[in-house]
Amino acid sequence: MMQPTSHRRRVLLRSLLAASAGVPLVSMAQSIPVLSEADLAHAVTLRDAGLKTSLAYDLMASLVREVGPRPAGSPGDAMAVAWAQSHLRRLGFANVRADPVPLTVWQRGATTVEVTAPEKRAVVAVALGNTVGTAEPGIEAEIAWYPDFQALRADSSDKARGRIVFIDQKMDRSRDGSGYGRAVLARVAGAVEAARRGALAVAIRSIGTDRDQIAHTGAMRYDPQVAQIPAVAVGVPDADWMAERVAAGQALRMRVHMARVPQLRAVTHNVIGEVPGTDLAKEVVLLGAHLDTWDITPGAQDDASGVGIVMAAAKVLLDAGRQPRRTVRVVLFGNEENGFDGARDYGQRYQAQPHQLLGESDFGADRIWRFRARMRPEAQPVIDAMSRVLAPLGIEADGQPGNPSPDASVLMRMRNWPAVELTQDGTRYFDVHHTVNDTVERVDPSSMPQNVAAWAAVAWLAAQAGVAFGPIELTR
Repeated sequence: MMQPTSHRRRVLLRSLLAASAGVPLVSMAQSIPVLSEADLAHAVTLRDAGLKTSLAYDLMASLVREVGPRPAGSPGDAMAVAWAQSHLRRLGFANVRADPVPLTVWQRGATTVEVTAPEKRAVVAVALGNTVGTAEPGIEAEIAWYPDFQALRADSSDKARGRIVFIDQKMDRSRDGSGYGRAVLARVAGAVEAARRGALAVAIRSIGTDRDQIAHTGAMRYDPQVAQIPAVAVGVPDADWMAERVAAGQALRMRVHMARVPQLRAVTHNVIGEVPGTDLAKEVVLLGAHLDTWDITPGAQDDASGVGIVMAAAKVLLDAGRQPRRTVRVVLFGNEENGFDGARDYGQRYQAQPHQLLGESDFGADRIWRFRARMRPEAQPVIDAMSRVLAPLGIEADGQPGNPSPDASVLMRMRNWPAVELTQDGTRYFDVHHTVNDTVERVDPSSMPQNVAAWAAVAWLAAQAGVAFGPIELTR
């Protein structure tokens, strides 16, 4: 005798979700399940399909090799916007468009840095984003050395006055990127703190974990109430060479020259493609990445990999043949690197549209190891179901709210939209972050399908859930 259909489906689901056997998959307090057994089974099907596709790597390599560096507002950026629209249409996405985003573009001036005493040495260095240039013929002065940013911030003496401050902030290698969080203030706020103490310029040890003779760029910010001084990052080997001489009691002098280049008004774009929904089509599950890079880098891991991952994840949904209830929207943001103009424009443009979930891939190309969510308490059954579907991929849920990647984080705080964090392994990411070495060859193609599998499953479950995930209260 054939078993009843409902029983057969439960048996199939237990088989597909072996790791979650015996755990309820619906909210028993509701008359309507927050997720059907068919939807849970389909999430596993999508997960497994994601593991079999190389599309994310192929898209990443195409973007890097066909476009290259793509700073916001540049010709490379325009090429990337055209590339994204073309590939989204080719892959079958609906409502493909490019929303214009006006912005002010900082431009890099030619930069040279050298130690002039106690001996001459050319230094590998790069201007930090948003820095002002120097007057001719540059700035030469004795170095005021600080072991880290906190030492500079705590200094109430005249040590920095009339000198070039050097912040020797070392960055720790970490899986979750916490080493970057501890070190990056030296880059972002070092010029302001140095200027408050009368410094002429600031130089920092590159915020990175490599030992290569390269320098890492990235954004810094000025305080309108404080004088604007030039800011550069120095490669780690040269920073080590300088530190050895300081430790030996030698006084160092440095010369910094940076051409002054005016800022420009320009336009970048958020590129969007969709998997249209059915009965809840006006609600959005957002899968994001950012299209732009710094001008000195091909940006394979930051963030062509994320672009490839979210496009491939949504393509898995398209190819599976089941239309989601909510619209799954791929958003490739403009100017994440230097101002989040794309995220802010998106938050204004779509503020009236309900967003069920925000997610973003912007931490390289290595495997995801952790899942965190910020949703209303009523969504806990869905969070639990997501955790169980992700567990066979080696992804753990620690119950903490976490934070999504930067553009999604901006939107979460602007609109109180719910979000997820799928944390990639960042152990190697900061070896190449914001450098010339962020190339296709440094990406491991074997790790990207796991990312695609995770995002496809999470997007589907969010789109199908019978409970609203937000709005949320940001208390932590």
